[in-house]
Amino acid sequence: MKQIMRTKTGFLAASLFCGLIACILAIALPGLPVSTNGDSVLVMVPQGASARDISESLEDAGLVRSALYSRLYSRFMRLSLKAGTYRLSPAMSSQAILRYIAEGKQESVKVTIPEGLSLSKTAEHLERAGVLASADFIVAAQRTDVLASRGIPGKTAEGFLFPDTYFFPIGIDAESAVAMMVENFFAKTASLPNLPDQPERLYDDVILASIIEREYRVSDEAPLIASVFRNRLKIGMGLQSCATIEYIITEIQKKPHPARLLDTDLDTESDYNTYKWAGLPPGPISSPGLVAINAAVNPADTKFLYFRLTDPEEGTHSFTRSLEEHVRAGRHLDLKKAAGN
Repeated sequence: MKQIMRTKTGFLAASLFCGLIACILAIALPGLPVSTNGDSVLVMVPQGASARDISESLEDAGLVRSALYSRLYSRFMRLSLKAGTYRLSPAMSSQAILRYIAEGKQESVKVTIPEGLSLSKTAEHLERAGVLASADFIVAAQRTDVLASRGIPGKTAEGFLFPDTYFFPIGIDAESAVAMMVENFFAKTASLPNLPDQPERLYDDVILASIIEREYRVSDEAPLIASVFRNRLKIGMGLQSCATIEYIITEIQKKPHPARLLDTDLDTESDYNTYKWAGLPPGPISSPGLVAINAAVNPADTKFLYFRLTDPEEGTHSFTRSLEEHVRAGRHLDLKKAAGN
């Protein structure tokens, strides 16, 4: 009798153990990797996709064993799956894949936007890097909702596409790319002293900064160049910036960048021609960096009205208060060049 009881007890224990193993396998197997050596693939998770939609897409792509398990795991762990483009591998467990998406670890393209690029040049730079089509970026930069959200009074986001190193998610839409760069502008400039709060004043400062950006080559001289332009604005004198003429030629007329400017170029009919008209041009001519923006809002306190490039190799200028001094500086430069020859 005791032998029979021991047999029944052993059988029951073995059954419970097998049932426990079966339960563990039933729970664990669906979450195991599909493969140990599969190639990684890019997966796009669209905006608004539900956990069910995402789980089924992952199963269809051969990345998870069970869409049902993935959906239940996401719900049980309260994972918020984020839209974006992800590089995933069938060698990853279902849990790892779902957590990866929940953490928003998107595949991205690293792009460095140089200082002083125009809107069109920025768009071309992004297209060459494989981020998006340049035409789409230009259209997005003209969207009134993007501009209005940040109080930008211009017709485009030109000047507010902050030059920096970006990690753009693969497949990013143009509106999001523009918004990312504009938001970065406000984040990076927020701590600058004397940055105006009023949109119109800020826009004027960005216009001036965009010109300074294209004129200075040595950082220490940026505030001095800013002071020249500020002093000219105060007395109603034209800014006479060659950079604005180059903008007309390359961005408005769509011609190649000139080797040098001619007198006929300086006489071009355009609101951007700062040789013909006093005051600021209608909009920025480039995207300025922090040095130029800081110089525009914090110019040096000088009486200078002129500056001239005196050392092309070093990029330094001479600064003068009168036309006579400016002409003399030019003659001195000519003599220096002649002596060097």
